[in-house]
Amino acid sequence: MKAFAKLIAGVAVAAFSWSIALADVLDDGQNVQYYQDMQGKKVVFVPQAAGIDNVEGYITAMRKQAEALGYSIDVRDPNWNTDLGAQAISAAINEKPDVLVVMNQDVQSYARLLKQAMAAGIPVIQVQVKSQTTTDGYAGPEWYDVGYRNIKEAMETCSPKKGKSGKIAIIQGTPTNPANAYGMAALETLTAENPDIKVVSTQAGDWDATKAHGVASTVLKQNPDLCAYIGFWDGQDVGVAAAIKEAGLTGKVLLFSSGGGNQSSCEQVKNGSFDYYVSYDAAGQARDLNDAIKVVLQQKNAPGEKPFVFYSNVKIVTKETLTPTSCWSKKDF
Repeated sequence: MKAFAKLIAGVAVAAFSWSIALADVLDDGQNVQYYQDMQGKKVVFVPQAAGIDNVEGYITAMRKQAEALGYSIDVRDPNWNTDLGAQAISAAINEKPDVLVVMNQDVQSYARLLKQAMAAGIPVIQVQVKSQTTTDGYAGPEWYDVGYRNIKEAMETCSPKKGKSGKIAIIQGTPTNPANAYGMAALETLTAENPDIKVVSTQAGDWDATKAHGVASTVLKQNPDLCAYIGFWDGQDVGVAAAIKEAGLTGKVLLFSSGGGNQSSCEQVKNGSFDYYVSYDAAGQARDLNDAIKVVLQQKNAPGEKPFVFYSNVKIVTKETLTPTSCWSKKDF
């Protein structure tokens, strides 16, 4: 082995995910450089808000990888406040971390700041919510695809050709969120292709389950023959599910939802609240985000020079497809 292998000493034990202390590293031609690229680097993460399941999952996964590979993670929590998020990004630009990770509030608010960060020489990765600015990396849903899948299935299910009313309703979130914006674009495309489908409501719940409940209750009273409700986020859609249940229409008015795929969403499918669920698998996103960080730390490109994406692999969850591994829980991180 010594005749053709070069042993490199001095790589920190923290660079390894296993617990055996190693004094030397066997150089396979890439691994030593890989560890060196990670060692001592600083990653700043500005989420939408800490405390929600998918964000806590991202943080847990990132910290585990950082500890294993010898770099640091600094989380700056704006707690849903766009102004505080902008301040956190501006402060990071001044500090010049090796990587800036941002979970945008919407497609617009941080777009200019992300350009500034890259212009200042800081690689930027976006997670789950992509802004109008294309950065070095993105890990998250392809939002048009998520919306398209849900709406197409609802329209096919509710077609008058199948003896249904053809009436569907949409519960929006906020217009500038990509889940909402691209979902509505998918609606426009599919409505043009399905003239026998009537969209009776496209009101907004502003991502608030209570407000969504109120909107849906009114729509259900006005449209007793409604076939399906479609939402763009499971956290809001539970309000619609409650309105359907209170009206005695569970199983009659179908609910099509989407989200990060945590265990509570599978429970909604199991109990009949969600009839069709598109999961974009936040646990998988955490893995993709970690991979994106490793890619950026190894690249020698100028920030923004060669953008890449890790689009989430989606899962369709229904009562028929539901399995113990359809959704994730915190232990999976």
